[in-house]
Amino acid sequence: MTEPVELLPEARQVNPGDTLVLCRCGHSSTLPDCSNSCSQAFAVHAQRQQWLLLCRCGRSARSPYCDGSHSSSVSGFKQRWLRFWG
Repeated sequence: MTEPVELLPEARQVNPGDTLVLCRCGHSSTLPDCSNSCSQAFAVHAQRQQWLLLCRCGRSARSPYCDGSHSSSVSGFKQRWLRFWG
């Protein structure tokens, strides 16, 4: 039996003026994006160019942003980095 594939976060670059509609409830079939009809949709209006680390597993306590919940707790810089990037 194979183990389920771990969903890693999505790093997405936004530019000034971009608007993203992101999922907060974790039930979207297109995580991290959300439909406008969801009552928990979260609109992000970018003021500057930046990278966002977005949750795709639906377990983040900081949705729509990734907090590392997709992986077990670790210590040390290298292990923390690998938690986000496999």
